Amino acid sequence: MSGSSEPDKRALRRSFEQAARSYDQAAVLQREVCTRALERLDLVRLEPTVILDAGSGTGFATQALHRRFRRATIVALDIARAMLQAARASTPGWKNWFHRSRDLFVCGDNEQLPLRSECVDLLWSNLAFQWANQLPAVFAEGRRVLRPGGLLMFTTFGPDTLKELRVAGAADGKIHVNRFIDMHDIGDMMIGAGLSDPVMEMEYLTLTYRDVRDLMRELKAIGAHNVALGRSRTLTGKRFLQEVGQRYESFRQDGRLPATFEIIYGHAWKPLPRTGPGGRPVIDLRPV
Repeated sequence: MSGSSEPDKRALRRSFEQAARSYDQAAVLQREVCTRALERLDLVRLEPTVILDAGSGTGFATQALHRRFRRATIVALDIARAMLQAARASTPGWKNWFHRSRDLFVCGDNEQLPLRSECVDLLWSNLAFQWANQLPAVFAEGRRVLRPGGLLMFTTFGPDTLKELRVAGAADGKIHVNRFIDMHDIGDMMIGAGLSDPVMEMEYLTLTYRDVRDLMRELKAIGAHNVALGRSRTLTGKRFLQEVGQRYESFRQDGRLPATFEIIYGHAWKPLPRTGPGGRPVIDLRPV
């Protein structure tokens, strides 16, 4: 495989800007994963006053978090300004009025959060972390903005995501499907960033399509293009797309083409300061 699989941030922003109008109609998987992740909040005790929805998109999770935590201020952050505009437009009018002095819509990058340190109680993110160039930086930023005792909860894609499309498009040795990180490596990154008690879960969800063109159209509608830095910069030929479709046919079952998505659910806490017997803070000294 030639080239880099890291996302090209300019291409990523442009892709989601273009997808803002079509996103909600096509984002069936994203809403389902978000709903399943929200159910996991029932397992933790938390009454946040400030929530960061990192990678908020058109606001599905933002509104769900509002319904769950009615007194909280929510910061909806996304790399694409058009997504934030769609989120504001979809917010019910009464909620715009009631929360207008508290809620924020912020255009920014999860690897460089435009927030001061220790200002967030819950950092929430649904299917956004996979677009980071350096995932450890995302977790380091999350730890920075969380208050002690705050929770980071997220979903992302694992390496088996779109494995059928990856196989079907691998003949020319170029990158056609974004690469995703293994669940165990993600857990190690959270620990390395200073987060505590990480919990990781994984499940497979499979969507089916009439043909490859339907899959491609849906990926385009949600902005999930191949934005790897090492992707081919030339136009993909009609013949190549036909060959991909032909190879994909080997996966057909019951008249439909499957597309596998490996969904990773994770959460971890920002640890509380440790204190000694006299109540003084404990400071770890490490050799340089």
